[in-house]
Amino acid sequence: MFKSENNSSAETLIGPSVHVKGDFKSQGNVQIEGQVTGTIQTSGNLRVGEQAVINANISAANAYVAGSIKGNVLVTDKLELSAKAKIEGDVNTKILIMAEGAQLNGRCQMSAGTNDPINKTKKEKTIAPQEN
Repeated sequence: MFKSENNSSAETLIGPSVHVKGDFKSQGNVQIEGQVTGTIQTSGNLRVGEQAVINANISAANAYVAGSIKGNVLVTDKLELSAKAKIEGDVNTKILIMAEGAQLNGRCQMSAGTNDPINKTKKEKTIAPQEN
C-alpha cells in the first residue's frame, strides 16, 4: 500500500527542512519528512519518512512509519512500521505490521476506535474470569 507510493500521492508534503508547530488537520494523504510538534489528524493516509521527528499525537486512516514518533497513535485501519521506525507512546490500530528492528515503547491495542489514545481518559476495566 505505501512502499510504491511517491510524493505525487501525497496532498500535503512536509519537507525535511520544515518544522511545523501546532495542530495539523488534513482530509487527504500526508507525507512528513521534517519535524512536527503538536497534533496530526488526517482522514487519509500518513507516511512518516526515515528522517522525520514527530512529537505529536496522531490520528490517521492508514500509516507507514519509518521515522521517530513521541506521542499516541490512532490508526483506524493499518499501521506499518519499518525496521527504522521508533514509537514512544500508545498505539491503537486494527492491523499492525512491524518489521524486524522496529521499536514500539508503549501500549498496543488492536481494535482501532474503541479506546482512542489521543483523547484517552483513565478508565481501566477489570475483566472477571469466566467459569466453565
